[in-house]
Amino acid sequence: QVQLVESGGGLVQAGGSLRLSCAASGTGTLISINSMGWYRQAQGNQRELVAAITSGGSTNYVDSVKGRFTISRDNAKNTLYLQMNSLKPEDSAVYYCNADLKIAGLGSSLYRYWGQGTQVTVSS
Repeated sequence: QVQLVESGGGLVQAGGSLRLSCAASGTGTLISINSMGWYRQAQGNQRELVAAITSGGSTNYVDSVKGRFTISRDNAKNTLYLQMNSLKPEDSAVYYCNADLKIAGLGSSLYRYWGQGTQVTVSS
């Protein structure tokens, strides 16, 4: 069964950097990965899209992270990344990755999978 496994969260001071990774594991039945993205949810807030990337490499970002965060993917490794620079306390949240997957035996439909989340805390 395919799972998305995140890593790279932690505690960092304002102005610092972190790199999040999201790897697809159990890929025996995985045919392809379409769009991938990073969301975040701060306590008491709704989950919001931070950045997304298509299979062709096109990206989009929420305005609050433009110029500071970079989303990328390594298709050979089935891995998604989020490089976060110049971090601010308001970036503190649980970060979730997602991916739209085509799975063997399930036809041509895409299925959205989510990671378990990784905590990012930025101290002032």
